Amino acid sequence: MPLKPPLESFAVTHAKDSDMPRKIHAEAAQGFGERLARLRKAANITQTAFAEEIGISQRMMAYYESPAAHPPANLLPAMAKTLGVSVDALLGLETSKRRAKATDTRLARRLMEIEKLDVRQKRQVMQFLDTFIENAKLKRKAHAANNS
Repeated sequence: MPLKPPLESFAVTHAKDSDMPRKIHAEAAQGFGERLARLRKAANITQTAFAEEIGISQRMMAYYESPAAHPPANLLPAMAKTLGVSVDALLGLETSKRRAKATDTRLARRLMEIEKLDVRQKRQVMQFLDTFIENAKLKRKAHAANNS
């Protein structure tokens, strides 16, 4: 005869579920990996870029997005920060309201460092970027003309 769980523990677990707002409960029921993949895709970040940003391999990132996997707790803050959501949203304990528009955080950090440069250095960086961007535009135009 199979053992039944104690009635007391059943009541405690179900009381917690019923206290949770419906939308949050639905997000918590979704698997962590599925939620992580959805948030990453919504942030328009590739697995490779995301993995690099939080300091893991792309293979581990793919594993963490699988149905049964869960990353170690020490990675959760970095994951949440990179995605622009709270750890609670990442875990499905609150709705995933985006804190800010998702950006490439490596690029954002570099731009913040550029802001700290003196005026002359900023001007040099801007000239370099303008040259690089213009070169890329010319290459795209040439490529499009060759394919026409």
